[in-house]
Amino acid sequence: MPAAPHERFVTNRKGRRIFVADWGDPLDPRLPLLGLPGFARTAKDFAHIADRLAPRRLISLDYRGRGRSERESDWRAYDPRTLVADIQQVAIATGLHRFIAVGTSLGGILAMALAVVMPGALAGVVLNDVGPAAVPQGASYLIDYMGRDRPQSDWPDAIAELRQMIPDLSLRTDEEWLAFAQNTFRRGDDGLLHVHWDPAVVKPLQHGTARATDLWPLFRALRPIPVLAIRGAVSMLLSAETFEQMGQIHPRMRQVTLDGVGHAPTLGEPPLTKALDDFLADV
Repeated sequence: MPAAPHERFVTNRKGRRIFVADWGDPLDPRLPLLGLPGFARTAKDFAHIADRLAPRRLISLDYRGRGRSERESDWRAYDPRTLVADIQQVAIATGLHRFIAVGTSLGGILAMALAVVMPGALAGVVLNDVGPAAVPQGASYLIDYMGRDRPQSDWPDAIAELRQMIPDLSLRTDEEWLAFAQNTFRRGDDGLLHVHWDPAVVKPLQHGTARATDLWPLFRALRPIPVLAIRGAVSMLLSAETFEQMGQIHPRMRQVTLDGVGHAPTLGEPPLTKALDDFLADV
């Protein structure tokens, strides 16, 4: 069982409390990792990585409106660009002066943004099944999935719902699916299991300007930085064509494709643990 992290809350510039999980030894001489979860995921997704790499320090957070972080009353405050400021606050509060960012899905886009707003802090970046362009149909599917609460009566029902909605994960055992479900749902006052995020987090993508933002300039900002890019071979979000174009723009970028896996790899798959370990050893 993964070691429990040191848990704390960091207050962002709007006065909202952002949950932070801090694993490992702050005095470990190796560069710390900053885990940036997927759009509707939480810091818990990095627990198995922190456990495997211990005592190396790994810090992650629940974005505003997700997990244990506070929710917003105005959906406009969920614009992904506001999350960059929250991450900067977390980095300052936890003493992260130089680190390797590990970003899944939205977390990878936020890592690209950090290359613009705090380039001196980024020693390396891992992009997990994300690039500067998304497959439109896959993005629409995920926005619909994340934009609705899906109350479930018990954990078997919750697991069945997830297996149907996102069947191409690399999860194989009942225990792995249960752990994933427990990091997706939480029990509400009505006794039902509800998604652990505010469904309004998708509204900036549905109604705002975030969805139309050109992300290629952000990706180009990574060119001076070591990058490991990962793609699930059957990803609904990152196409093979975009992945190839990324390699042309950043020729020194390491690229790994994981056969039979969709959006998004857990980073616990054996081919990826080796690729991640090799990358970390060289940064």
